[in-house]
Amino acid sequence: MITETCARPVADVPDRAHPRDLLMDQGARLNAYDVQVHEYCVRPAGPDDLDGARAVMLDTVYRDFGTGYVPRWHGDIVDPAAAYLVPARHTLLVAVDGEGHVVGTGALDSRGPLHPPNPRHVAERYPSGATAQLRRVYVRPEHRRRGLARRLVAELLAFAAADGGYRAAYLHTDPSVEGAEAFWRSLGHVVHDERQEPEGGQGIVHFAIPLNALTLHITGR
Repeated sequence: MITETCARPVADVPDRAHPRDLLMDQGARLNAYDVQVHEYCVRPAGPDDLDGARAVMLDTVYRDFGTGYVPRWHGDIVDPAAAYLVPARHTLLVAVDGEGHVVGTGALDSRGPLHPPNPRHVAERYPSGATAQLRRVYVRPEHRRRGLARRLVAELLAFAAADGGYRAAYLHTDPSVEGAEAFWRSLGHVVHDERQEPEGGQGIVHFAIPLNALTLHITGR
Protein backbone atom coordinates (compact mmCIF):
# COMPACT_ATOMS: atom_id res chain seq x y z
CA MET A 1 0.00 0.00 0.00
CA ILE A 2 1.05 3.61 -0.53
CA THR A 3 2.24 5.12 2.74
CA GLU A 4 2.14 8.74 3.86
CA THR A 5 5.53 9.27 2.20
CA CYS A 6 4.04 8.26 -1.15
CA ALA A 7 0.87 10.29 -1.32
CA ARG A 8 -0.88 13.21 0.31
CA PRO A 9 -4.65 13.17 0.85
CA VAL A 10 -6.62 15.13 -1.70
CA ALA A 11 -7.67 17.65 0.93
CA ASP A 12 -4.04 18.53 1.59
CA VAL A 13 -3.28 19.59 -2.00
CA PRO A 14 -3.29 23.42 -2.17
CA ASP A 15 -5.17 25.32 -4.87
CA ARG A 16 -1.91 26.24 -6.61
CA ALA A 17 -0.07 23.00 -6.01
CA HIS A 18 3.39 22.28 -7.34
CA PRO A 19 3.31 19.55 -10.01
CA ARG A 20 5.12 17.21 -7.61
CA ASP A 21 2.28 17.64 -5.08
CA LEU A 22 -0.28 16.83 -7.75
CA LEU A 23 1.83 13.83 -8.73
CA MET A 24 1.57 12.48 -5.20
CA ASP A 25 -2.21 12.91 -5.29
CA GLN A 26 -2.30 11.01 -8.59
CA GLY A 27 -0.32 8.27 -6.90
CA ALA A 28 -2.97 7.88 -4.21
CA ARG A 29 -5.70 7.41 -6.82
CA LEU A 30 -3.52 5.16 -8.95
CA ASN A 31 -2.93 2.83 -6.03
CA ALA A 32 -6.65 2.40 -5.50
CA TYR A 33 -7.07 0.92 -8.98
CA ASP A 34 -3.81 -0.91 -9.70
CA VAL A 35 -3.84 -4.07 -7.59
CA GLN A 36 -0.95 -5.58 -9.55
CA VAL A 37 1.56 -3.31 -7.85
CA HIS A 38 -0.05 -2.81 -4.45
CA GLU A 39 3.05 -4.12 -2.68
CA TYR A 40 5.18 -1.30 -4.11
CA CYS A 41 5.43 2.38 -3.37
CA VAL A 42 5.90 4.69 -6.38
CA ARG A 43 6.85 8.21 -5.36
CA PRO A 44 9.08 11.19 -6.14
CA ALA A 45 12.66 10.42 -5.18
CA GLY A 46 14.30 12.08 -2.22
CA PRO A 47 17.99 12.42 -1.41
CA ASP A 48 18.01 9.08 0.42
CA ASP A 49 16.76 7.31 -2.71
CA LEU A 50 19.50 8.46 -5.06
CA ASP A 51 22.04 5.70 -4.43
CA GLY A 52 19.40 3.05 -5.03
CA ALA A 53 18.10 4.81 -8.14
CA ARG A 54 21.62 5.19 -9.53
CA ALA A 55 22.28 1.48 -8.96
CA VAL A 56 19.14 0.51 -10.91
CA MET A 57 20.12 2.80 -13.78
CA LEU A 58 23.73 1.66 -13.98
CA ASP A 59 22.79 -2.01 -13.77
CA THR A 60 20.38 -1.45 -16.67
CA VAL A 61 22.85 0.29 -19.00
CA TYR A 62 25.46 -2.38 -18.34
CA ARG A 63 23.23 -5.48 -18.37
CA ASP A 64 20.34 -4.64 -20.72
CA PHE A 65 21.90 -2.10 -23.06
CA GLY A 66 25.38 -3.54 -23.07
CA THR A 67 26.91 -0.07 -23.45
CA GLY A 68 28.08 0.48 -19.91
CA TYR A 69 28.40 4.03 -18.63
CA VAL A 70 28.97 6.54 -21.45
CA PRO A 71 29.51 10.09 -20.11
CA ARG A 72 27.87 11.92 -23.01
CA TRP A 73 24.74 9.80 -22.68
CA HIS A 74 24.53 9.07 -18.97
CA GLY A 75 25.61 12.19 -17.11
CA ASP A 76 22.22 12.37 -15.37
CA ILE A 77 22.84 8.97 -13.81
CA VAL A 78 25.95 10.24 -12.04
CA ASP A 79 24.18 13.33 -10.65
CA PRO A 80 20.42 12.66 -10.64
CA ALA A 81 19.84 15.36 -8.03
CA ALA A 82 21.07 18.11 -10.35
CA ALA A 83 19.31 16.57 -13.35
CA TYR A 84 15.91 15.87 -11.82
CA LEU A 85 15.45 17.00 -8.21
CA VAL A 86 16.59 20.61 -8.44
CA PRO A 87 14.76 21.87 -11.60
CA ALA A 88 11.10 22.47 -10.74
CA ARG A 89 9.83 21.12 -14.07
CA HIS A 90 11.83 17.89 -13.82
CA THR A 91 11.18 14.85 -11.67
CA LEU A 92 12.64 11.49 -10.74
CA LEU A 93 10.36 8.72 -9.49
CA VAL A 94 11.32 5.56 -7.68
CA ALA A 95 9.48 2.31 -7.18
CA VAL A 96 10.27 0.89 -3.75
CA ASP A 97 9.49 -2.65 -2.65
CA GLY A 98 8.17 -3.73 0.74
CA GLU A 99 11.68 -3.95 2.15
CA GLY A 100 12.51 -0.38 1.17
CA HIS A 101 14.73 -1.19 -1.81
CA VAL A 102 14.56 0.91 -4.97
CA VAL A 103 13.62 -1.52 -7.74
CA GLY A 104 12.49 0.85 -10.48
CA THR A 105 12.98 4.39 -11.75
CA GLY A 106 11.34 6.85 -14.10
CA ALA A 107 12.43 10.40 -14.91
CA LEU A 108 11.22 13.39 -16.88
CA ASP A 109 12.92 16.58 -17.99
CA SER A 110 12.18 19.55 -20.23
CA ARG A 111 14.98 18.89 -22.74
CA GLY A 112 13.83 17.86 -26.17
CA PRO A 113 15.87 15.54 -28.41
CA LEU A 114 18.96 17.22 -29.80
CA HIS A 115 20.19 17.22 -33.39
CA PRO A 116 22.64 15.71 -33.84
CA PRO A 117 22.57 12.82 -33.05
CA ASN A 118 18.78 12.67 -33.43
CA PRO A 119 17.07 13.42 -36.77
CA ARG A 120 16.57 17.12 -37.41
CA HIS A 121 12.82 16.86 -37.97
CA VAL A 122 12.37 15.07 -34.62
CA ALA A 123 14.35 17.75 -32.77
CA GLU A 124 12.32 20.50 -34.44
CA ARG A 125 9.02 18.81 -33.68
CA TYR A 126 9.83 18.32 -29.97
CA PRO A 127 11.64 21.47 -28.78
CA SER A 128 13.08 21.93 -25.32
CA GLY A 129 10.80 23.70 -22.88
CA ALA A 130 7.58 22.49 -24.50
CA THR A 131 8.52 18.79 -24.51
CA ALA A 132 8.47 16.45 -21.55
CA GLN A 133 11.10 13.83 -22.34
CA LEU A 134 10.64 10.55 -20.49
CA ARG A 135 13.89 9.01 -19.38
CA ARG A 136 15.29 6.15 -17.30
CA VAL A 137 12.10 4.10 -17.10
CA TYR A 138 13.86 1.03 -15.74
CA VAL A 139 12.70 -1.87 -13.56
CA ARG A 140 14.92 -4.59 -12.14
CA PRO A 141 14.35 -7.94 -13.94
CA GLU A 142 12.95 -9.76 -10.92
CA HIS A 143 10.27 -7.07 -10.49
CA ARG A 144 9.13 -6.82 -14.11
CA ARG A 145 5.75 -7.83 -15.54
CA ARG A 146 3.96 -6.51 -12.45
CA GLY A 147 2.74 -3.23 -13.92
CA LEU A 148 5.52 -1.12 -12.43
CA ALA A 149 6.80 0.45 -15.67
CA ARG A 150 3.27 1.39 -16.72
CA ARG A 151 2.62 2.86 -13.32
CA LEU A 152 5.82 4.91 -13.44
CA VAL A 153 4.84 6.27 -16.86
CA ALA A 154 1.35 7.11 -15.61
CA GLU A 155 2.84 9.16 -12.80
CA LEU A 156 5.29 10.91 -15.14
CA LEU A 157 2.50 11.87 -17.54
CA ALA A 158 0.42 13.16 -14.64
CA PHE A 159 3.36 15.33 -13.59
CA ALA A 160 3.77 16.67 -17.13
CA ALA A 161 0.06 17.45 -17.45
CA ALA A 162 0.02 19.23 -14.09
CA ASP A 163 2.97 21.40 -15.12
CA GLY A 164 0.81 23.13 -17.73
CA GLY A 165 3.71 24.08 -19.98
CA TYR A 166 4.36 20.82 -21.76
CA ARG A 167 2.68 20.31 -25.14
CA ALA A 168 3.95 16.77 -25.76
CA ALA A 169 5.69 13.82 -24.17
CA TYR A 170 8.54 12.22 -26.11
CA LEU A 171 11.04 9.41 -25.67
CA HIS A 172 13.32 7.19 -27.67
CA THR A 173 14.15 3.57 -27.04
CA ASP A 174 16.51 0.86 -28.17
CA PRO A 175 14.35 -1.81 -29.82
CA SER A 176 17.01 -4.45 -29.24
CA VAL A 177 16.15 -4.40 -25.51
CA GLU A 178 13.64 -7.17 -24.89
CA GLY A 179 10.10 -5.86 -24.48
CA ALA A 180 10.99 -2.17 -24.84
CA GLU A 181 9.50 -1.48 -28.26
CA ALA A 182 6.28 -3.40 -27.59
CA PHE A 183 5.80 -1.60 -24.28
CA TRP A 184 6.10 1.87 -25.76
CA ARG A 185 3.97 0.98 -28.78
CA SER A 186 1.21 0.04 -26.31
CA LEU A 187 1.26 3.61 -24.95
CA GLY A 188 2.07 5.90 -27.86
CA HIS A 189 2.95 6.06 -31.53
CA VAL A 190 6.18 5.97 -33.51
CA VAL A 191 7.28 9.32 -34.93
CA HIS A 192 10.51 8.03 -36.45
CA ASP A 193 12.11 4.60 -36.75
CA GLU A 194 15.81 4.94 -37.51
CA ARG A 195 16.00 1.33 -38.62
CA GLN A 196 14.21 2.44 -41.79
CA GLU A 197 16.93 4.92 -42.70
CA PRO A 198 19.31 3.88 -45.51
CA GLU A 199 22.16 3.13 -43.10
CA GLY A 200 20.04 2.37 -40.04
CA GLY A 201 20.85 5.59 -38.18
CA GLN A 202 21.39 4.89 -34.48
CA GLY A 203 18.93 2.01 -34.68
CA ILE A 204 16.58 3.62 -32.16
CA VAL A 205 12.85 4.28 -32.31
CA HIS A 206 11.34 7.67 -31.40
CA PHE A 207 7.91 7.82 -29.75
CA ALA A 208 5.30 10.42 -28.83
CA ILE A 209 3.08 9.61 -25.84
CA PRO A 210 -0.19 11.55 -25.37
CA LEU A 211 -0.21 13.34 -22.03
CA ASN A 212 -3.56 11.72 -21.29
CA ALA A 213 -2.52 8.24 -22.48
CA LEU A 214 -3.01 6.70 -19.05
CA THR A 215 -5.71 8.99 -17.65
CA LEU A 216 -8.25 6.18 -17.60
CA HIS A 217 -5.69 3.89 -15.99
CA ILE A 218 -5.18 6.41 -13.18
CA THR A 219 -8.79 7.39 -12.49
CA GLY A 220 -10.37 4.01 -13.13
CA ARG A 221 -12.92 5.45 -15.54
